[in-house]
Order: sequence, then structure tokens, then C-alpha cells
Amino acid sequence: MKKLGFGCMRLPLTDPGDVTSIDMPQFEAMVDRFLEQGFTYFDTAYVYHSRTSEKAVGQALVARHPRDSFTLATKLPLAALKTLEDRDRIFQEQLENCRVDYFDYYLLHDVNAGHLPTFDGLDCWNWLIEKKKAGLVRHIGFSFHDHADLLDEVLAKHPEVEFVQLQLNYLDWEHASVQARACYETIRRHGKQVVVMAAVKGGTLASVP
Repeated sequence: MKKLGFGCMRLPLTDPGDVTSIDMPQFEAMVDRFLEQGFTYFDTAYVYHSRTSEKAVGQALVARHPRDSFTLATKLPLAALKTLEDRDRIFQEQLENCRVDYFDYYLLHDVNAGHLPTFDGLDCWNWLIEKKKAGLVRHIGFSFHDHADLLDEVLAKHPEVEFVQLQLNYLDWEHASVQARACYETIRRHGKQVVVMAAVKGGTLASVP
């Protein structure tokens, strides 16, 4: 796999004031160009673009390209989880949104000290394992925003996790709260793969003061 992913958190809009007004012709052209260059990894989430990103991916990518020509990642949203039943309900909705029968990569979204009790309380870790056993998910992981000590605890407790999506860029490498370097080294020490997010910090590294 070429090591560049297509993040679908900030897609082009027809109305800058409406995050649901995704410019589909432009998005489709971007998807086509990305695939033409040999890249395959697309990352979306249930909550992106006020819950319209997954549907846009389904239309621009999945409906227009063979399933074996790309890999797709999405995430289980903590904010929408209230009961055990919500896990399967949301997952089924995500499959329908994206127009797929399985996800190549599936993540618990934004693991941190505040969110961890809900993911633990609703047994989302074992739920992930079951989804993988059922063939509905190929690889399981989580995205992370917190300190390296907590990350170490989570990875020690959940060796079944295959990868961590981590905010990683040169400005955050030694940042006191992001702790990019320490988190990266923690992940590698546990022998897990790293998926980099915010490589250009949401675009802000294009014009650093």
C-alpha cells in the first residue's frame, strides 16, 4: 500500500457555511485522481460533515470503483453510544451509508480519558473482536488524543488492537498535551502499526507564523 491516505473530514463544499453541502463533482474528481496515482486508503467517520461524509464516500468512491481497488476506514462514534444495541445499529447504518459489506479498517473514535469509560462500559473492545471474527471488519484499532501514559495502559490491556491512528506532525512532536513523539514511541514499543492523522495539522502547517 502506498503510504498516503485520503481523509474525508474536510471535503470541498458548495456552501462554506454548510458542512453538509459537499461538492460531489469535485470530490469524485479528487477520488479518481487519488486512485489513478496508485493510492488506496480512504478514511471517514460517522460524525464527519454532520453525518454526511460516509454517504458521500459511498457515492463518490464505492459506487464508482471496484471494491478491491481501495481500502476503507471508518469509526464507531462515542457520542451516539447510549446502549449495547447502539453499537450494531450504528455499524449497520455505516455499512449502508458507505455501500459496503465490510470495512477494511474499523476504529473506536477518539479514545481518551473522558471517553474510555464509555467504550469500556459498553464492551466495545470485545464487540470489535466479534466484528472481525464475523468478517465485517478486516483490521481493528482506535484513534487517540491523550497522553502517552494512558495509551500505554490501553495497549497493554488490549493486545488485540492492530493499529492506532495518531496525530503526528513536526509541530506536535514535543507538544506538551499532544505528546506525538511519546505516543508514537509507545505504539511502536507495543509492536502496533501507526496510521498518521493531522500530518499537516488540518492545513495549518501550510502557513506557520
